[in-house]
Amino acid sequence: MSCSLLEFCRLQELKTVRDYLFKSQQSEQAEEKSQTENELSWDTSDWESAWESGENKEEEASSSKTVEEDTTGQSGPWLQDCVVSLSPCSDLLVVAREQKAVFLSAKWRSDGSGREEMTLAVSWTGTLSTDEGECVSSSICIPLASQKRSSTGRPDWTCVVVGFTSGYVRFYTESGVLLLAQLLHEDPVLRLKCRTYEVPRHPGVTEQHEELSILYPAALVTIDGFSLFQSLRACRNQVARAAAAGSDVIQPPPLAYKKWGLQEMDTIVDHSSVGVMTLCVFDQMKNASILGGFTASVKGNPPAMSQYVTVGGGPYTGFFYAVEGSSQPLLSHVALAVASKLTSALFSAASGWLGWHKNKNEEETVQKQKPKVEPSTPLAIRFGLPDSRRHGESICLSPCNTLAGVTDDFGRVTLLDLARGISIRMWKGYRDAQLAWLQVPEERGEREFSPSASLPRRHALFLVIYAPRRGILEVWAMQQGPRVGAFTVGKHCRLLYAGYRLMGVNSVTSQGWQLHTQQVCLLDPITGALRTVNIPFHLALSDKKSERAKDMHLSKRLTALLRSREVEPDILETEAKNVLLDIKHPAIKKQALESLLSNKNAPVSCLINVTSALYDTLKQQDQEEVDTALLQLCSSQLKLLQLYTNIQQLHSAADTEACSKDQDSLDGIEEELSRVGPTLQRYAQLTSRPSVSFAQDSPDSLLPAQAFLSQIECTEDGELRVIRGSDTEWNQLGNFLFWGCLCGKSPLHKVCDTLQQAGISPQQLLSLLLSVWLQREKEVLQKPGETVRNLHTLLIALSSMKGAVEESWDPQSISPWWQQVRCTCIQSHNAAAALLAAFVAHRAAKASITSLADSKLQSEWEAVSLELEQWVVCVHQLEDVLVLQTLLLVPPPQGAAGGAAAQCSIKLLLEGGTGGIADSVSKWVFRHSLAPERLKEILPKREDKEADDKPEQKEEEEVKEEKSQEETDRTAELLVAVCQRFPHSLSPDLLFAHCCWEYVVQWNKDPEEGGYLRWAVEHLKLVSSPHIQLGISSMMWSTFIVKRFSSAAYLIEKVGKAPKDRLCRRDVGMGDKAVTSFLGCCVQLLQILMESDSAVEEVSAPELSVEEAWCGAEGPASIAELALEQRGVHYPLVQHHCLLASLLHAAMTFGVKVKPLSLFDSKGKNAFFRDLTTIQLMPSGDMDPGLVSLRQEFLLRVLTGWVQAIDDPSSSASASGSPPLPSNGPKADWWPSLCQELGSLLQVNPDILKRHLVCELYNQGLDPRAEEVMMEVEDKDVLGSQLLVLTGQRLSYSLLHSQSQTQPAMELLARLPPTLCTWLKAMDPSELRCPLVPLPQTSRLVGRLIEILPENHAQYSLALHLLEAVEALTSDD
Repeated sequence: MSCSLLEFCRLQELKTVRDYLFKSQQSEQAEEKSQTENELSWDTSDWESAWESGENKEEEASSSKTVEEDTTGQSGPWLQDCVVSLSPCSDLLVVAREQKAVFLSAKWRSDGSGREEMTLAVSWTGTLSTDEGECVSSSICIPLASQKRSSTGRPDWTCVVVGFTSGYVRFYTESGVLLLAQLLHEDPVLRLKCRTYEVPRHPGVTEQHEELSILYPAALVTIDGFSLFQSLRACRNQVARAAAAGSDVIQPPPLAYKKWGLQEMDTIVDHSSVGVMTLCVFDQMKNASILGGFTASVKGNPPAMSQYVTVGGGPYTGFFYAVEGSSQPLLSHVALAVASKLTSALFSAASGWLGWHKNKNEEETVQKQKPKVEPSTPLAIRFGLPDSRRHGESICLSPCNTLAGVTDDFGRVTLLDLARGISIRMWKGYRDAQLAWLQVPEERGEREFSPSASLPRRHALFLVIYAPRRGILEVWAMQQGPRVGAFTVGKHCRLLYAGYRLMGVNSVTSQGWQLHTQQVCLLDPITGALRTVNIPFHLALSDKKSERAKDMHLSKRLTALLRSREVEPDILETEAKNVLLDIKHPAIKKQALESLLSNKNAPVSCLINVTSALYDTLKQQDQEEVDTALLQLCSSQLKLLQLYTNIQQLHSAADTEACSKDQDSLDGIEEELSRVGPTLQRYAQLTSRPSVSFAQDSPDSLLPAQAFLSQIECTEDGELRVIRGSDTEWNQLGNFLFWGCLCGKSPLHKVCDTLQQAGISPQQLLSLLLSVWLQREKEVLQKPGETVRNLHTLLIALSSMKGAVEESWDPQSISPWWQQVRCTCIQSHNAAAALLAAFVAHRAAKASITSLADSKLQSEWEAVSLELEQWVVCVHQLEDVLVLQTLLLVPPPQGAAGGAAAQCSIKLLLEGGTGGIADSVSKWVFRHSLAPERLKEILPKREDKEADDKPEQKEEEEVKEEKSQEETDRTAELLVAVCQRFPHSLSPDLLFAHCCWEYVVQWNKDPEEGGYLRWAVEHLKLVSSPHIQLGISSMMWSTFIVKRFSSAAYLIEKVGKAPKDRLCRRDVGMGDKAVTSFLGCCVQLLQILMESDSAVEEVSAPELSVEEAWCGAEGPASIAELALEQRGVHYPLVQHHCLLASLLHAAMTFGVKVKPLSLFDSKGKNAFFRDLTTIQLMPSGDMDPGLVSLRQEFLLRVLTGWVQAIDDPSSSASASGSPPLPSNGPKADWWPSLCQELGSLLQVNPDILKRHLVCELYNQGLDPRAEEVMMEVEDKDVLGSQLLVLTGQRLSYSLLHSQSQTQPAMELLARLPPTLCTWLKAMDPSELRCPLVPLPQTSRLVGRLIEILPENHAQYSLALHLLEAVEALTSDD
C-alpha cells in the first residue's frame, strides 16, 4: 500500500528508431573520424557515460536488462534531443527529430509464460517537413472520441499535431497521412498544449471548454476544441474517400481560433491555458481599484476571463487575462493537406475532385504562396513574478487548474497558486527537472469509515518530479505535504505527462464511460519500458491524523513476518499478537487477522492463541465501539479451530470402538459380495495399474488448518456450513473427517458426535463421506468386508442425526436423504465403490423403514416397497455398470488403435439414450481392433447359453465356460458377460450396427486408414436385419461417403487416368492407395444397399427393446432407431452409382486411362451424386454406338490389366493347373465376372469380352485358364481366327526368332509348305507377352483350334499344316 512504479508497456525496435532519426549524424561522425584519423582527438563519450553510470549503482542494477547495446557511437541521452509525445491512452507514441518522425502503435503479444502484454511497435516512419529548412519543434497526440452510441470510452482514432519552426501546425492520422496544415503565425511554434473536457467535481466549478493552444515567441493561438474536432473528422473522411477513388469534395467547417499578442514580457518559452474563471466581488473591486484608481466604477456582475500563465524572462512568470467577448474569434479557411501530396499514389485519384487542373509550374507557385496570416489582438500582462536573473524553462498545470509547477535555470521547482498569483513552495537541487501531476481518487471502501462519507468523493493531488541529473523520481503530496515516494531510475528517461484526455467528449456523451488513460508515464530508453506511478490515496493524509497510515505499516510488518520462513513459532505468535492488538482500524485489523489465518507456516496453536487473545480484548471493550464483523470473525474462526483440533486428536488417538450393535441389517451382504466377488477382483486388477501422482496431491497428506478454515464458514445462527470448492478440496476435507473411521482406525461415533455438536448439516457430512468412499476406491477394494461394515456404521450414525431423515417422512414417498445417496451413486464413475455403497445403503434404508413401520404400527407393504424398489433398480443398474466398466477397462493389445478407456456411470448411460450402451461397447471394440469375424465368433456363445431353459444346467455350463475361458480368452468371457447383462441393448444386430458406425466415424477422422472403412462394411454385412442394414448404409453414404466419392470421380474425369498421390490428397483428402481401397468399399456398400433394399419387403421390421432396469434412458436415439426411420432408396439410382463405383475402382486398381463420366450420356451424368431416395431420370433404350465402343475399350483394358496382374511364373510352370487367386486386390478372381456384369449393364457384347480374355490369357502364356474360359465363348469361328494368329506367332518365334535355333528346326522349316512358311515369316512374335511357351501347350492349342474351326473355314487347311509342323517339332524334341 505504498508508492510503486508499474511497467505496463514495453517499446520494441528502439534501436531502429534511434538509427532512423540519427542516420545523417552517424554518417557525418563516420566521415569526421576518417578525416581526422591521424590527428589527436579525444572521444570522451565512453568515459563520461562510465563516470555517470558510476555515480548510480542502483540504476545499474535496476536497468541491467537492456534491450540494445549502444554500438552506433551515439551517446546515451539520445532521447533528450528528440520531441517525444505520448497519447494519454498510451496507444500511440511519437518520436521526432529535425525533419523525421517515427510513430509507434500499441500491439498485444504473448510473453514466454503465455501472459498477454502490451508493446509499442513501429507503425510508420517518414519525413514530416515540407518547407525547406523547417524542423519539428513540438508535438502532441490527441485521441478523438467515437461518436457511436455503443462506444464505452475507447478513442475512435488519434490525431498527431506537430508544430514546426516555420510556424506551420500540421495534423496527421496515426498512419502518417496529412489531414490539414495551418499557418496561423509566422514565428516558430514553441509549445503545443491541449485541454479536454473534465467532469466537474463540485457544483460551483466552472465547466471548461476544450481547446488546443499554440505558443509562439510573442503570440498565443487558441483553437476551439469543438471546431477542431469537426474539421479533423471532415478531413479524415475526405482522405478516406480520396483513397477509395474520390467523390465530390465537401468543404470542411472553418477553424475558429483566437490569437493574442502577448505584451510586456521579454522572452516566453512555455505557457499554460488555465481556462475560464470568474472573480468573486471582492477580487473584482480590488482589481478595479488597482487598475482604475480611487474613482474607478465597479460593474455589477464580474466578467468571465480566460487566464494564461507564461514562463520565461522579464518577468520570470507572467499572468494574462483575456475578458470573454473582448475579441471576436477568427475563422481560418481549412487548407486541405491534399495539395502537397497531389503527385503521390494515394492521392492520384483526388486531383479531379479537388477541382485543381493545373500544370506543374502552377502547382509549385500555389504551394509557395503562403496563406494570409491574421494580425494578433494585443493582450497586456496583468502582473508577474519579477526576478531579473531567473529564467523559467517549463510550466506544468495541475488537473484541478488551481496549481502549477514551474522549473527554471537555477535548478529550482516552484509551486504557483494560480488563483492568487503567488509562489507558495519551492524545491532546490532539481536542475533540468521534468514535472507531472497525479490526481488520485479516494478508494470506495474508505468512504464508509471517513467522517465525510456524505460529501462528494475526495481527490488527492501529488506532484511528480523527475531529476535526470540524479536519476531519481520523487512524489510529493500537495500543497505542503511530505515526499511520499522516491524511485531510483535511469538518468536518460523522459517523464511524459499529457494533462488531457479524449477530445470530443461532453457532459452527455461521457456518462457511463470508463476512460482508460495513464496520467504519468516514465519512458526509459535503455530498457524500452513504459512505467506508470501508482500512489494510494491514504498517503495524502497527514501523519498526525492518519492512524490508518500507522495501521498499514503494522499490517506490512505482519505480512513480512509471515513471509519469512525462519521465524520460531513462539516469536511469530508473540509478534502477531502484538501487531493485531496495536492496529486500531477495524478493516485493517480484520485484513491482518485473515492474512494470519490463511498463512501456511503458522502452527494451529499459534492461530488459536492469537485469535483468542484478540477475541478477549474485543469482548472487554464497549459493545458500541467494537466492529461486529470483526467480533463475529474471531468467534467463528475460534470455533472452527477448536473443531479442527478435536477431530485431529480423535484421529490420532489409537482407541477404536467395538463393532456396532446394529449389524443385523448387514445380514446377507456377504452373499452379495461373494456374488459380485469375481467381477470386483477383475475390476480391482484393471484399476490398480500404476499411474503418476504428486506427493502434495496424495489423499493421505494431512489437511492443513488454513485449508480447513477456508472450506467451512459460520452462519449467522451459529451453525457451520461447508463451502463447495473444487473437487480436490472437497475430497481433502472428506478424507480428513472420515477416512480414519472407514479404515477402522478412529472412533466412529465420537467423530460423528463431534461433527453434530459443531452444527454441520448431516446432508453435507453425507456428501463428504460418499465422496471419500468413491474417491478411495482402490483402498476400499483391498479390504471390502471391513470397510463396508464401517461405512454401514457411519451411514446409520449420520441417518440418526437430527435433520437427516425427516420425522414427518411418509414411507409412501421417496426419502430425500436416501435419494441423495442414490444420486451420488448414479453419477459416480467409480462403479465398484458405488455398488458397495448401494449395497450398504439399501440394507440401512430397509432397516430404517422397517423400524419406522414398527413404531407407527403400520403394515402398508406397498409404502415400504416404493423406496426399496428404487434401491433394487439402482443396485441392478450398478451391477450392470460394474460389468460394463470392467470390460471397458481391459487394456487394448499393443499396436491397436488405443486411446483412453471410456468412463461410464448410470447417469452417462441414461443420458446416452437407448444406444448408449452399444455405443460404449463399439468404442471398446474399435480400441481393441477386434475383427468382425472374431466378434461374430464370440457372440453366438451367448445365444447358445440363452437357448438352455434349465437354470441348473445353465449354471454348470457357466462354470465350465468360465474355466475354459480363463485358460483361453478372458476378454471374450467379459464381453459375453456384458451381453448377458444387456440382452436387448447389446443384441448382435445393434452391436454390429454401432461398431459399423464407430469405424466409419473413425475413418472419416483419418481417411488414410482404409482398413477402418473396410471393417465398417464388414460389420454392416453381419447385420441380419435388412431394415437396419438399409438404413445404416443409406446414412453412411449420405453422411460420409458421397462427398469424397464425387470428388474422386471428378478428379479421375479431369485427369483422364488414375491420378497421382499428390492430386488425390489435394482433392479427395487421402493418398492414391487409400482412394483405391475407398472406391472398393463404395462398391461393396452400394451392393449391400441394393441387396437390403430387395430383402426389405420379405422381412418385417425388427422391434427394438430395452432392459426393464434401463427404461428411463433419455437422450439421442440409437443408430438402429435412426436407421429404421430412413426412407427407402430408388433401386435403379443405387445400381447406377454402383456401376460408376465399379468403373472408378477398376480404373484406379489397374491404372487404366479413362474419363469415367464420359462413358455415360447426359441423363446418366445428371443422375450421379443425387440423393439415393429421390427418383431421377435414368438412361434407357439403346446407347450411342460411340459410347458403347468407349465402354468396350475400357472393359477390354481392365481385362488385360487383370491378366497381367495374375501372371505368375510359378502358375505357367505348373501343368496340373493354376494356383487359387486372392479374394481382393488386382489379382482377385472375381474381376472377369465383374467385367461380364458391367458389360451387360453397359450394353457391351459379353462374347467380345470373353474372346478378348481368352486371347489375353493365351498371350500371357496362361493356357490352362484360357481353356476354362474358352468353353463359355459362343462365336467360336472368330475366336479360332484370333487364336490361329496367336499360334502362328508362337511357332514363328520358336522357328525363326528364337536365339537357340536347332538344326532339326531348320530342316523342318525347309520341309514346310511354302504357303505356311511365308505365313509364319509374316508373323510378328513381339506382340506376344510370353512367346516362350512349352511345345506341348502349343500343340494342345492347335488341337483345340482344329476342334473349333469348321472344315469349310478358309483357314482350316492352314490349321492342319500348323498341326503337322507342331507334331514334327514335338517328335524331333
